[in-house]
Amino acid sequence: MNASRVIGAEAVEDARRKGRIVFEVLPGDIVTALAQEAAQRLGIRLVDGPLEKPALICTDGAVSMRRALYRRSPKWVAPAKAPRKARRLGKLALVGAGGVGGTVAHLGALSDIAHEIALIDITPGMAAALAMDLNHTAGITGAKTRCTGGTSLDLLAGADVVVVTAGRARSPGMSRADLITTNARVIRQTAEAIRTQAPDAIVIVVTNPLDEMTVEMLRATGFARERVLGMAGTLDSARFRTALARAAGVDARDVEAITLGSHGAEMAPITSRATIKGRPLEVYLSAEQIDDCVHDAVTGGGQVVALKKTGSATIAPAHAVIEVLDHIRGARTGPVPVSILLRGEYGIHDVVLGVPAFLGATGLLKIEELRLSATETQNLKAAAAAIRERLGL
Repeated sequence: MNASRVIGAEAVEDARRKGRIVFEVLPGDIVTALAQEAAQRLGIRLVDGPLEKPALICTDGAVSMRRALYRRSPKWVAPAKAPRKARRLGKLALVGAGGVGGTVAHLGALSDIAHEIALIDITPGMAAALAMDLNHTAGITGAKTRCTGGTSLDLLAGADVVVVTAGRARSPGMSRADLITTNARVIRQTAEAIRTQAPDAIVIVVTNPLDEMTVEMLRATGFARERVLGMAGTLDSARFRTALARAAGVDARDVEAITLGSHGAEMAPITSRATIKGRPLEVYLSAEQIDDCVHDAVTGGGQVVALKKTGSATIAPAHAVIEVLDHIRGARTGPVPVSILLRGEYGIHDVVLGVPAFLGATGLLKIEELRLSATETQNLKAAAAAIRERLGL
């Protein structure tokens, strides 16, 4: 008879890393309280075992030989792994139903990301009309998500995740920092409603200036840092990867690259860890080309604003929000760059900054501390100092 096991949080976390969503608990096993908490946080079901094992299928030697020879054929391709089963959100609330919020709602409904998507906007009829429009698409897409919309922040009630895009957008010549005073009032009003209507929600801040508005959201809600995230590094990294791919003449999927720091002039694209087809950037690009790609990543948002004249980017930011939501609900794994209040990570304290993080059902699980070059570390600390100065910290 097998000896009893003591199942701790580490065993559950290891199961999550291996992509498991069910953990078998055998008779006599002792499951610690921390393991139970970790399972709930990571979305892993603890199931009493022993689980029924699949019956052994026996075949004769000739059949086995044919299968082996078939697999050795150059035409044979290994079957794709079954996709992870993502958790569906109960309710996703979007404060701001403009370009970004509306596109997030559209993408979320198409991917069946939640049972309900609630849209809120101060413009009368705007959120309600968009919700109705999205509901009408179900007759074509078959989407099960129900959309609601209105002007009242009471629609936040019971939300699992709240995405805040409300606020004034940039105009040509305006920096993100120019919006601090105006948009801080919007954030504080929204935070008060979140605190009372959705006290257990995870909040994703998209309103600019993003890092500073994430600080405002933390202050006004009083939430733990794990539940207040800023969406920035996901978008900035996408812009950086796109620039590198175009410069090298490859597909964007061939590029691995990340940006840290602030969502603005102090952005820190990490060139030392970026690769193209698994090789360092210098194999494909000159130093001048790499510098141009860094510049494109930092100024990408401003380039869109200059072309649009009245408004900023909407589609790429919305896709970036969906990427963060997918990490929260388990549809994606691995670290993703988000703005988080740092408490000593990277040698930085008490300031919100974009860093790679592991996310789960409760928000932030862990910050990944990458090994950076001396210049990149200096740039990260310079970004933290700039944010502190703008906020008067």
